[in-house]
Amino acid sequence: MRIVFIGDVMGPIGQQMLGDYLPKIKAKFRPQLTIVNGENIANGKGITRALYKMILSSGADVVTMGNHTFDKDEIYDFIDEASKLIRPANYPKNVTPGKGYVLIKVNQATVGVINLQGRVFLDSIDDPFAKFEEIYTEIKDKCDAIFVDFHAETTSEKIAFSWYVDGRVSAVIGTHTHVQTNDARILPGGTAYLTDAGMTGPYNEILGMTKEKVIERFLLHRPVRFETPAEGPGQINGCVIDLNDQTGKTSHIELISISPDHPFID
Repeated sequence: MRIVFIGDVMGPIGQQMLGDYLPKIKAKFRPQLTIVNGENIANGKGITRALYKMILSSGADVVTMGNHTFDKDEIYDFIDEASKLIRPANYPKNVTPGKGYVLIKVNQATVGVINLQGRVFLDSIDDPFAKFEEIYTEIKDKCDAIFVDFHAETTSEKIAFSWYVDGRVSAVIGTHTHVQTNDARILPGGTAYLTDAGMTGPYNEILGMTKEKVIERFLLHRPVRFETPAEGPGQINGCVIDLNDQTGKTSHIELISISPDHPFID
């Protein structure tokens, strides 16, 4: 089984890059499952019903989220009915709409896709390690493979989690920090790991925000309203993961990185 994962889609340029390149990426790699993180797609914060549908129409099978899940009020109107949208599972139990994982049929196999959020330098929500154990106990006998989007700020928390679950899940792919890391590997137990898949959005800006505004914040040390540009060169980042169909363990992981400096090659 092959999985394509695309990192945080950011604003209008991210929308354009996803629409333009995800079909090409799928044609090149021919994945059986495609997962896209969409928590920044609505001008850098949150998602709308129309943009959720746009991600699916571009070729995604599952949409994961993160700390900006509820930044757009509109999400409360559709999150419970959005069968392919998952938000971090460790938001407070029983009071948070939506779901934190989904089981997807891929040919004759079932893949569990889990979304978790770290707590270091982010909101102090429920423990992602404990929440994983709860979900794992519930779904392990139903799944042939398990994929985790771990949305977190620090590399240490992401790496610690990957070692904690090594051998029990197929992949732990980090999101949130928007810069693709060069540490893709397969851990001894067969779990693929990448600290951050990178972002999909503006290329000549800073983490998806207009660079002048970010620089102004560093110079003035005063609050500045960040902006997500609507025009300019873009990038799309993520990874491709190959799983052993018998064991659910990863046999190969490689990066996807398309930008003006790294043109797409079909």
